[in-house]
Amino acid sequence: MWLNCGLIPAMLFLRCMKSRPNRTTEGWLPVSLLPEYGQRLSSLSFAGLAMIATAGPAADLPAPAGQIPGIAHTNVIVPAEPWSIHVARVSRAGFSYEIQSRHADAGALGMSTLSRQVADLNPEHGRPVAAINGGFYQRDKIYGGAARGLQIVEGEVLSAPGGGPCFWVDVGGEPHLTHIASQFQMTWPQGETTPFGLNEERRDGAVVLYTPAIGASTHTKGGLEFVLERQEGSRWLPLRVGRGLAARVRAIQTNGNTPLTPDIMVLSAGPNIMSRFQTITVGAVLQVYPASSPSLSVARNALSGGPVLIHQGKQQKIRASPDDAYELSSMLERHPRTAIGWNKDWYYLVVVDGRQRDLSDGMTLDELATFLGKLGCDEALNLDGGGSSTLWFDGSVRNSPCDGYERPIANSLVVLQKEPKSTKRTAQNQARPSERTWPQ
Repeated sequence: MWLNCGLIPAMLFLRCMKSRPNRTTEGWLPVSLLPEYGQRLSSLSFAGLAMIATAGPAADLPAPAGQIPGIAHTNVIVPAEPWSIHVARVSRAGFSYEIQSRHADAGALGMSTLSRQVADLNPEHGRPVAAINGGFYQRDKIYGGAARGLQIVEGEVLSAPGGGPCFWVDVGGEPHLTHIASQFQMTWPQGETTPFGLNEERRDGAVVLYTPAIGASTHTKGGLEFVLERQEGSRWLPLRVGRGLAARVRAIQTNGNTPLTPDIMVLSAGPNIMSRFQTITVGAVLQVYPASSPSLSVARNALSGGPVLIHQGKQQKIRASPDDAYELSSMLERHPRTAIGWNKDWYYLVVVDGRQRDLSDGMTLDELATFLGKLGCDEALNLDGGGSSTLWFDGSVRNSPCDGYERPIANSLVVLQKEPKSTKRTAQNQARPSERTWPQ
């Protein structure tokens, strides 16, 4: 049970602090949020309490000593709603932080908890300091964990865009929020072109390309499947958006579920469309071009979500009705929520707990957008919510997932503290020649 410890005398405040659950918070949110959004329950000093009472509306509260430089976590409590809102704020300048998209099991399928996805990170990528659950995904059947929409991990595209909004970060570290349409297409030897999906469940009338990221096989049934290998002189895997390649047909299968190895891809045509490709033989060369509109040729990491909550500093209208299907009508209901927002100075990773009467009801998407606007976000995107909503910070999950435990999820956004390039270069120069690492 969260206690209502408002701006009260210091001794009573500290007594309340001893009574509440043991949750670490930081005190940096704008004081202008206090009247509307309740208290931040943190280990502030008496001097900090005095500053709360006297600071102007644009002031920031001082963060306690010992936190990670340039990044902080806070838990905003609003007993009247009730709401419990967790926010991690990350500096965009001066501290070598980078946001990466990750997927469970380092592939395109599967699900694992956010804590496991963070733990599975290669230390060479950097030190993880904060993370939230990611986008929407297929939850069951053979393709459980397949992203619904675009996902790019360290330049490799795992799934195709579906026309919806995507958060993506370019090779220079700049974030973007854009609706992305797929222009993935295959060009056959005769010059005909066919659109294709990527690492997803193949429908009977569709064509899907499977890369080694999908796992040991395509998991398909029937159809016509072309085993593709690298055409001599062409670039090859990993598959990247906006970078075409030439593929030679090594073999043709008709039973489905074709095995995959790290050096091949499989192009699968469903039973209702396979007759169009009966003339393709072993040795034929296909042109694979995973294009998008707009171009994502400079994208380093990307993840689909939606809807857009804030764009160019303006809160967006949530277009839904109570009479719509649940996927839309639930936008107007209070549920656990996850979002990423940013401005020129900060990223904000936000998780709102929900479906817990004594702690937090959750938010509608309008309420979530309003809160993100109060934080100062110029751009913000809704991500998967409900039981998936999880915020990890500095070694542990900080929120209260509504299932009572961490739900296995498909993907995530992780903030990594990167080693400064100058330090890395010095260490590399000091290593013996056999120990040096070189760009690939």
